[in-house]
Amino acid sequence: MEKSGPRHWFLCAVFALFVLFLYGPTITIFVLSFQGPNGGLTFPMRGVSLHWFENLLFEPQMVGDFGAALRRSLALALMVMGLTVLISLLAGLAFRRKFFGATALFYLTIASLIVPSILISLGIGLMFNVAGLPPAWWSSALGAHLTWTLPFGVLIMFAVFNRFDHRLEEAAVDLGASPWQSFRFVVLPLILPSLVGVALFGFSLSYDEFARTVMTAGSDNTLPLEIFAMTTNVTTPVLYALGTLTTTFSLGLVVIVTLLVLAMRRRRRAAAA
Repeated sequence: MEKSGPRHWFLCAVFALFVLFLYGPTITIFVLSFQGPNGGLTFPMRGVSLHWFENLLFEPQMVGDFGAALRRSLALALMVMGLTVLISLLAGLAFRRKFFGATALFYLTIASLIVPSILISLGIGLMFNVAGLPPAWWSSALGAHLTWTLPFGVLIMFAVFNRFDHRLEEAAVDLGASPWQSFRFVVLPLILPSLVGVALFGFSLSYDEFARTVMTAGSDNTLPLEIFAMTTNVTTPVLYALGTLTTTFSLGLVVIVTLLVLAMRRRRRAAAA
């Protein structure tokens, strides 16, 4: 076993600093959200309590409508998730065969990843105004979010189908299965964990998206817009408590989906044994 030299420890220190830079702000907000009743927005902490969580959940807020903003964000994220899974799956199936314009369509699909988010938001908002349609979180913001989630979903499905064993489908057809039965009983169970991953991408990317929402949500704020508006008005740790709850919700969703995927894989292995 080789001894760890100075180079190894230097690289470890660089990585530790990177992780601290990446997650330090989130950890700071998490800690400050447990300030005492007389605590402020900065250190040092003045006691430790759940006061600001109780204030956020059980007392009316002077500024901001958290409940309505949260419901809009959840509804929008669920719509984006469903459309991302459906369109990504259909795109993956379509691109299994070559067709005219496939290359151009592929690059057009992923082009939104390199376009600044605020420009996409501005463009979609202007397009709705020119068409005489008021921007709203369920229409224009939905389209803006799909320009962010679809490239990830499509790329995932392309990777899945590129290493998919086509002989499994051919065997099902040889045994008398129709194309729909082959997809339903062979293809879909095998790609289901990947579809769950696409769904998680779609939901999480939409749920906390700000830049592509700011010009397209209309008069009704989603939760990220509501939090941003609060930063100019709220001067108590209740803002940190909201950030802690939303972050915990996102992490909890990731953990649940990960456990779900592991359970599906374990079940599939048990069925194959």
